[in-house]
Amino acid sequence: MTVKLIETPLTKEVLRELKAGDVVSLTGTVYTGRDAAHKRMMEALNKGEALPFDIKDSIIYYVGPTPAKPGKVIGSAGPTTSYRMDTMTIPLLELGLGGMIGKGLRSKEVIESMKKNETVYFAAVGGAGALIASSVKESEVIAYDDLGTEAIRKLTVENMPLIVCIDIYGNNLYENTK
Repeated sequence: MTVKLIETPLTKEVLRELKAGDVVSLTGTVYTGRDAAHKRMMEALNKGEALPFDIKDSIIYYVGPTPAKPGKVIGSAGPTTSYRMDTMTIPLLELGLGGMIGKGLRSKEVIESMKKNETVYFAAVGGAGALIASSVKESEVIAYDDLGTEAIRKLTVENMPLIVCIDIYGNNLYENTK
């Protein structure tokens, strides 16, 4: 099995080379955001306010990590179900979001917007939160601290194991089982 080594930011050139089913090892910056953080980001956009980080070519990981144990950067960091963010995803895609990490299906509307905006959806293995957490080298809350585990964090990851689930062409592992 060939593993593609990729780094952030996720430029269009990198995204065009990724295909559904590719196994990747991601290094760079990833931002966390779940339901509550997405709701706040949508409120900010609706008010004409800036988002807490530069969304262009960035990656959002749908995760609410557990508290870090002593000596650790982060607690267990397994993916949450992605469809819960679907109603709030398209505005972020239109602003240039490069990728999303989560688990589970995405709506047809999100997939169409992914194709239009050349964005990928990576699957992280559910139940492997401790393994994924071992790839996190730094973690810093950058927004919405009052949300606790759902605050937006800036993570520095090294060799985070992922699978391209939906590529920029709309190829979808959940539908293509060849």
